[in-house]
Amino acid sequence: MAARLVIAITSQDTGKRITTRRRVSGGYRDAVGILESWESGVLRLRKKDGTLVEILEETLVAAKVVPAAPPRPERM
Repeated sequence: MAARLVIAITSQDTGKRITTRRRVSGGYRDAVGILESWESGVLRLRKKDGTLVEILEETLVAAKVVPAAPPRPERM
């Protein structure tokens, strides 16, 4: 049974951590990060490495709000 793809975010989720799946040439690409903005059909998502990802709204196939990333264990 295949998973159901749902877009469960809105522009009101700006500032929240989200996960996205979008269509790209040859398949799909995922991105997780903080939704910085959603204007004029473009989502801007800041990944944990600081990279800004721009996603065309029309390419989204799934998206949802996810909990904050768990803290990393301290190294000794």
